[in-house]
Amino acid sequence: MALNEKVDGSAVTAITDGKAAISHVERADSDIEGYDKDAAFGGTEARRQLEKKLLLKVDLRMSVLVVIYVLNYIDRNNAAAARLRGFESDLKLTGQQFPTILSILYVGYTIMQVPSNMFLNYIGKPSIYLPGCMIVWGVISVLTGITKNFVGALLTRFFLGFVEAAFFPGAVFLLSKWYKREELGLRTAILYVGNLSSNAFGALMASGILSGMEGKLGHAAWRWLFYIEGGITIAIAIIAMFILPDFPATSTWLSPEERALAMKRMEEDGGMGVGDEGQTEGQGNGLMLAISDWRIWLLAVALTSQTVALSFTIYFPTLTATLGYNRTVTLLLCAPPWIFSAIETFIVTRHSDKAQTRFYHIVIPWFVGIIGFVISISTMNTAARYISLFLMAQVFAGLVVFLAWVSNSFPRPPSKRAVALALVNGVSQLGSLSGSYVWPKAWGPTYRNSYGICIATSGLAIFLCFLFKLHLDSLNRKAQAEEEANGVEKPGFRYLV
Repeated sequence: MALNEKVDGSAVTAITDGKAAISHVERADSDIEGYDKDAAFGGTEARRQLEKKLLLKVDLRMSVLVVIYVLNYIDRNNAAAARLRGFESDLKLTGQQFPTILSILYVGYTIMQVPSNMFLNYIGKPSIYLPGCMIVWGVISVLTGITKNFVGALLTRFFLGFVEAAFFPGAVFLLSKWYKREELGLRTAILYVGNLSSNAFGALMASGILSGMEGKLGHAAWRWLFYIEGGITIAIAIIAMFILPDFPATSTWLSPEERALAMKRMEEDGGMGVGDEGQTEGQGNGLMLAISDWRIWLLAVALTSQTVALSFTIYFPTLTATLGYNRTVTLLLCAPPWIFSAIETFIVTRHSDKAQTRFYHIVIPWFVGIIGFVISISTMNTAARYISLFLMAQVFAGLVVFLAWVSNSFPRPPSKRAVALALVNGVSQLGSLSGSYVWPKAWGPTYRNSYGICIATSGLAIFLCFLFKLHLDSLNRKAQAEEEANGVEKPGFRYLV
């Protein structure tokens, strides 16, 4: 097996033990009339207890992804907070230079997502690769604090996006290697809580640093913002190396029986077989399968369109400032909408998993977001505009379900799924790049034109999701008809719609 040449001795032993345990499971299955899938694990109740224990162990290790995601977004979005404390004036930025600094991040972010996920699937060591990238982007964030001009800030932001590209698609791919379809939505939501929490926690942290560190050791407060947040990122990355799990086939912290069950669960889910679970080669084939699948491009365009609508998050402190409060109060007011969004995201994704549906759990939050945009266009009333920020922030509930939908819809082989996740998310960052220019100062404080663009792009995203739903409905009906024609009583794999 080619993988044996790419991992250390303990991982090879883990793979060997896992295969032996799986072979034992398969022999036990073949010996039992009617194929009792639980007998190899000691019966239904014993398997249920073992599975519960397995999920708890995996969940505890995966929880570090939430912390990483918080820091990922804090390091990405701290320029917007720094803008409130002299970032533009100290660097002598003029015209479109500030939005260019924001948008350049997404150039590197877009370019690197597909190659990064292919490399991650190839080496099979996310516990080393993802924290390693995290250390690098933490260093780059610190370096942003020492920049003196537009060119310096532009370069650090470009390379920040270049390195940060590894995390989110890699994290979603890692989750898809461990969790079944009915479990994936909730876990993706918990991961994305890191994003939403970062908007709230990052604003509170920025408020403290920007108000208390001005002039310390001769540095401006906005520079301390980059120093402190980048330093925290580096420290957490080192710790994460000892916590984050690898793929089931190469995880040495599981017993052989737990490893066999982890791989068996994914086989039974219809998403991947045992052979697939250990697959890390064939990256070129996975790339070709992904880029030749029109459905992936449809979803990529849909998410790109919605990402333009989500560009308000980049300027959230600026939009909150239109309420008319001072700098400290403005940053504090940024937090509640994101706390509300995190709570709703958890509820919506949990219900999506239980109901085993995706489409309506995506488009309803997006439609509510459109209502928020309309309110902001219609009035300058302080209370109404603040409520609109809550309605806009909750659109992320639909986004999280959308990402789970991508994983569910392209389950195998893993090499294709890795590219699909990275391609959809990577291409969508073109929306972030263009969205950085949707909020020019000249359109403030009402930003009616900006909100109008968000309404149009969000509507397009909803329409494209509807087309994808119709396609999956058609595939499910075809599969059901074939099973009925062949006399198959137990339903097979179905796409979640």
